[in-house]
Amino acid sequence: MKKHLLSMACAITVLSACGPKVPQLGKSSLDDVIAAMTLEEKAHLVIGTGMAGFSGDSAVIGETRNLVPGAAGTTYPIERLGIPVVVLADGPAGLRINPTRDGDSATYYCTHFPIGTLLASTWDQDLVENVGKAIGNEVLEYGADVLLAPALNIHRNPLCGRNFEYYSEDPVVSGKIAAAYVRGVQSNGVGTSIKHFAVNNQETNRMANDAQVSPRALREIYLKGFEIAVKESQPWTVMSSYNYVNGTYTSENKELQTTVLRDEWGFKGMVMTDWFGGKDAIAQMEAGNDMLQPGLPKQYETIVKGVQEGKLDEAVLNRNVKRILEMILQTPHFKGYKFSNKPDLKAHAAVTRQSATEGMVLLKNDGEVLPLASGVNKVALFGCTSYDFIAGGTGSGNVNRAYTVSLLDGLKNAGYSVDEGLKNVYEQYLTAEKERLVQTKKEWFMPDFRPAEMALTASAIQEQASKTDVALITLGRTSGEFLDRQQADFNLSKEELALLQGVCKAFHAADKKVVVVLNIGGVIETASWKAQPDAILCAWQAGQEGGNSVADVLSGKASPSGKLPMTFPVKFEDAASSDNFPIDMKANIDLVNKGEKKNEVKNVDYTRYEED
Repeated sequence: MKKHLLSMACAITVLSACGPKVPQLGKSSLDDVIAAMTLEEKAHLVIGTGMAGFSGDSAVIGETRNLVPGAAGTTYPIERLGIPVVVLADGPAGLRINPTRDGDSATYYCTHFPIGTLLASTWDQDLVENVGKAIGNEVLEYGADVLLAPALNIHRNPLCGRNFEYYSEDPVVSGKIAAAYVRGVQSNGVGTSIKHFAVNNQETNRMANDAQVSPRALREIYLKGFEIAVKESQPWTVMSSYNYVNGTYTSENKELQTTVLRDEWGFKGMVMTDWFGGKDAIAQMEAGNDMLQPGLPKQYETIVKGVQEGKLDEAVLNRNVKRILEMILQTPHFKGYKFSNKPDLKAHAAVTRQSATEGMVLLKNDGEVLPLASGVNKVALFGCTSYDFIAGGTGSGNVNRAYTVSLLDGLKNAGYSVDEGLKNVYEQYLTAEKERLVQTKKEWFMPDFRPAEMALTASAIQEQASKTDVALITLGRTSGEFLDRQQADFNLSKEELALLQGVCKAFHAADKKVVVVLNIGGVIETASWKAQPDAILCAWQAGQEGGNSVADVLSGKASPSGKLPMTFPVKFEDAASSDNFPIDMKANIDLVNKGEKKNEVKNVDYTRYEED
């Protein structure tokens, strides 16, 4: 009788000790785990769990979205199969998460490292790998699994809003630097996502731009860096870009995501979309774009219905699910890593301070003005940016850091004396300007407006020339995601030119030198004014320790050994792509393409990419 009852118990439940157990990720084969998944679970796994302020899967939002507050996204957990949530977080210059949390007095600041353009200017793969190791440690210790970086699209035009994230106009430089970055980050046991694959070289209308590229230009320029990075560093994931390439969204392009990336280059990892990239979930699945981020209910419904109605082969869905599971198996969350929330921020600040000096480029140094002589101590510090230094760009490439060292503070830390009267004038002006600009602040994630350069009288400049040893002028530029720079931003403003001319005239008349510091993320025009100052230091945007790094170079404590990874055109029109880049947010050519319905049309910006 007991034997009969035991048999009945085994028959009515598969969860009992007697019955077959549910496969568990890491303990069972991936094929067995996938076979045990429902269609609905598979559809959930290939899309994200939503994004704050947008629709997502309400059943898992509470559990996953706040796992690491401020992270860009998460994957869908399936507890019954041992599949945990995985955290995906920005970005190239350091981990981007919220610095504070509700009901928590602790802070979760991350280190803002130098921007990509500066790292590429080092031409030093070992240095970049070391920076990557420090970034990856913060990813690990703050509980994230995959860093959505590096970005390695080509500097096709000086006005691209995200050039600060990217490395170079040269695909070999881009690929080698990206590979070093990936190796460094992934040495911590966390993943990377190289982006944006591919031909994402403008922000204007980025989700509708159709990049028309010849096969040769595509292979030799726009894909070569990605090929190098894939083959030399084996990134865990690749992120597809927003734009069309030759009429097809990249995330829906099988030639890109399967033929080139996997069949030709041997990529073994997972592909995810950029956030809200692409339109056709079934086409994305078939192309080999395994995961759709951040995830929308419509995508889930499309995939489920697609399998049920025979529009999507479930074998394709299973293939994509398997690649996602292979990624999850590598993650700290799957392995049960007990993250500390306490990375060594002090040590990482030292890394960013030192690494930044290696990528600064000494563009001019007449009479060996730099490093500053031992007798030069009193500094006249001109330019709004001297007092409001720019650590990096905005958007997903930004980092929520504890501080940014201005050039003012860096000079003081290095023992220089900065004129207090001039400092007070600038600080009062900046306070008033920032209060005014708050009224015109752009939407979330958009680049902030910078204060216009302050005008100084000739007598005020002359006073500084009479009582200080040297003049420093900082010229600043910022940019970010969603917007390309304007052509006026490439050139110096009339206020900047007037300041430069006035300072050089007064200080040279007093037989004193003038040094210009460029705190920029992308190239600007220098040809028309470079003869005026005695030295020009391109400091780029050096992260949170920027002022200290520049002071290290000015004082001679560190040598600016950077070399330019891109061309500085004499004038904007000299850039080959200036004929068809969307200047000042205006596209040059529109094409009318068929929409989803026969009677529907859409305007798609058309950009023809040159071969040479």
